[in-house]
Amino acid sequence: MYLEVSGVKKSYGEGGSYVQVLKGINTGVEKGQMCVIQGTSGSGKSTLLNCIGGLDTMDSGSIKVDGTEICGMTSDQLSDYRRDNLGFIFQFYNLVPNLTVRENIQVCEYLTDDPLPMDDLIETLGLTEHQNKFPSQLSGGQQQRTSIGRALITRPSIVLADEPTGNLDTKASNEIMHLLKTSNRELNQTIIMITHNMELAKAADRTIMIEDGRI
Repeated sequence: MYLEVSGVKKSYGEGGSYVQVLKGINTGVEKGQMCVIQGTSGSGKSTLLNCIGGLDTMDSGSIKVDGTEICGMTSDQLSDYRRDNLGFIFQFYNLVPNLTVRENIQVCEYLTDDPLPMDDLIETLGLTEHQNKFPSQLSGGQQQRTSIGRALITRPSIVLADEPTGNLDTKASNEIMHLLKTSNRELNQTIIMITHNMELAKAADRTIMIEDGRI
């Protein structure tokens, strides 16, 4: 198993505000799979994704990526882990407003010695004619494609996507899904995606359902 999640628990707060969000998650994803995580709001989906991404620390349990345990890593080790292995795609794009499309992608291009060819990637994203525009000059779909370019430029082995089509219409959602499936197939990337969109879930290799902090 390429990604192994074993007995992961995560809580927030203390005393009267204590909430256990993850209650012993056990799951795994094979190399090159596209996996969708679904569940109601507050079920623990984003918390699980953040633990896999090293953005949240877990209370207990184990997360191994290609045999490497990330639980217990120092902040510097987690930074290296994210840089070397992960690409993040968020629902709200998180683009730098005063940088162009090309410059937003270049921010992450500099993190690797072997980036994807920039011009080819921008063309694949359908952004060639928009590459010198700023985020405020783009549609929601174009902004999300830019954020996907930023995530993919480093050739990550794992792409973590949190509701990547949540703010998009059907046409833009289908375009985003096509891009992710193409990247998954051509680069043999493992893609783990949270989505409420049932049509997107049908296109995945497998779906994990989370309810009340449990699979």
